[in-house]
Amino acid sequence: MQSVSTEEPAVNEGSTPTVAPVRPKHKGSAQLFQNPVLERLSHTHIALPVGIFAATGIISMYYGLTHGFMTGVAALGLFLVGLLAFTLVEYLVHRYVYHIPATTPGRAKFQYTMHGVHHEYPKDKTRLAMPPIITVFVASLLFFIFRFSFGSYAFGLLSGFTFGYAMYLFVHYAIHAYSPPKNFLKVWWTHHSQHHYRQDEVAFGVSSTLWDHIIGTMPSKKNA
Repeated sequence: MQSVSTEEPAVNEGSTPTVAPVRPKHKGSAQLFQNPVLERLSHTHIALPVGIFAATGIISMYYGLTHGFMTGVAALGLFLVGLLAFTLVEYLVHRYVYHIPATTPGRAKFQYTMHGVHHEYPKDKTRLAMPPIITVFVASLLFFIFRFSFGSYAFGLLSGFTFGYAMYLFVHYAIHAYSPPKNFLKVWWTHHSQHHYRQDEVAFGVSSTLWDHIIGTMPSKKNA
């Protein structure tokens, strides 16, 4: 597995650092920071980031429509494009940022803080999303990036993108906090469980399996 422990990788001269795999723990929580304030801020209730991104999407759509930046049909199209774009970004960030190879002590620390801690404590409900302060910063940064890059189209695209973000956070929380439902929604639980417990080099989509199908990182049925 690419998830790492809190200990720095063992480094031998002339060799690539190695990282011991971690065994998922279903109770407890890791301490990421010695500073008690930073440690407290690293935990959050899922409703806060979900609410912030959902509100960003609603406000963006409302503002774009009421100020004449887009019509109803265009708004729907931009919303769907933004939503699709989020699913791709979710996949790429999870695969190439959260699972960056821990080839140096610095990379190992970065990977553990960003994502490895979640693999070690997958049931820690308070670390399934970014803290509110960072969430507000990310939402604001996304607005400026979209506005600068897409002009008046930004409001529709941002609405779909941030709605996708809120949906991702909600789905991810539900997968880890609740038992799988006995209906078609179970596919989300099954897919993500493969990533956590059997094949963490595949199944990077959480809110959607679309890009795993397209790029070829669906879990092997043989190992399922």
